Amino acid sequence: MITHLSILFVVKRSKLSSKGLCPIHLRVTFEGKRLEITTGRFIEPEKWCIDSGKVKGKSAEVREINTYLDILRSRIYTIQKDLIQAGEIISTEKIRSKFCGVEDNQRLLLIILNDHNVKMEQLIGNEYAKGTLVRYKCCYRHLKNFLRIKYNLSDIDISKVNLEFINNFEHYLRTKDENPCSNNSAVKYIKNLSKVIRICLANEWIKRDPLVGYKSKYTEVNRKFLDDVELRKLENKEFSIERMDVVRDMFVFSCYTGLSFVDARNLTADNIGVGIDGRKWIFTARQKTKISSNIPLLEKAEKILLKYEDYPRCGHRASKLLPILSNQKMNAYLKEVADLCGISKELTFHIARHTFATTVTLSNGVSIESVSKMLGHKSIKTTQIYAKIMDRKVSDEMDSLSDLLSKREISLKDKL
Repeated sequence: MITHLSILFVVKRSKLSSKGLCPIHLRVTFEGKRLEITTGRFIEPEKWCIDSGKVKGKSAEVREINTYLDILRSRIYTIQKDLIQAGEIISTEKIRSKFCGVEDNQRLLLIILNDHNVKMEQLIGNEYAKGTLVRYKCCYRHLKNFLRIKYNLSDIDISKVNLEFINNFEHYLRTKDENPCSNNSAVKYIKNLSKVIRICLANEWIKRDPLVGYKSKYTEVNRKFLDDVELRKLENKEFSIERMDVVRDMFVFSCYTGLSFVDARNLTADNIGVGIDGRKWIFTARQKTKISSNIPLLEKAEKILLKYEDYPRCGHRASKLLPILSNQKMNAYLKEVADLCGISKELTFHIARHTFATTVTLSNGVSIESVSKMLGHKSIKTTQIYAKIMDRKVSDEMDSLSDLLSKREISLKDKL
């Protein structure tokens, strides 16, 4: 049996912290395979001695770090010895597991999350959207970095995940050196983690929900939309570049249907039918929620469909009704469209959906219940967010109330 092991300590100069410190890593090489584990210790790069693999100097702090590194080296050799005595096959993964205190029968958080992500990826386009998978993969990366930095672990037993761990993870997300998360992003990642917790509870891998007692909430975001003047500017603008004309039309179509980017992009002739009023309707289900979204086809939206009836499509999108580009390209071109139309707001395709909810429907007296149904919202509470930002609607209704009160006052005076 080959038992030769190489143990080195190296500093990662490429991972310089905001304080100018480098992390010290433990590097173990066995049979050509390398294992790296962070030691949790940081030093100024110029104090590191490459030849000795130790920190230069004689201060108390330097002695403490060097003693700690000697202890880690000794632990690796002890693990090697124990594996040989037990007759087990030595590997870098086996050494990692022993070093991090991971037993074979443990349920590990990152393994469970990764398994969830693999299964989700297999259902993209069927049960899940690609963007959902991206968020869960980001959550995985954040958890991996958090475990390494906070606990010096490559993974953790799910039974050891408690409320303290959850709060520490949220704090890490909000304060990490590179791109700290906003409140809403941090809460979303905790929500992603909570799904893994529910899987573990359902499988009886843990007995208690570690999220009990966790408190955090989304910060309400002020949703942007186009007002009447801005929408007219957009509709009436003549473009000399065909690409800009197409992008504007796709955006306007969404302003008069409320369809999200992916639902507008997936629209086919099968989604157009005759409603109970004898007019054309869009019959679809939101890809995000699978909730039915039936929308009477307004004249402006129908004209756009007719305009692109014979427009050349490309490849696999030949059966779709609209020539919608990727979301990234649409949003990039919409910024140009906004500039050309003299609109100062930073346009994205989703703003069209907000415009439908506010300027096109709620502002013109359509009930919030009808708007909620057309938008395919799970709860009317989601639709009420749009009602909160309708200052103009509030103003119009108060004007009507003022007129009514004035007339009533005059009527009362006449009777006195």
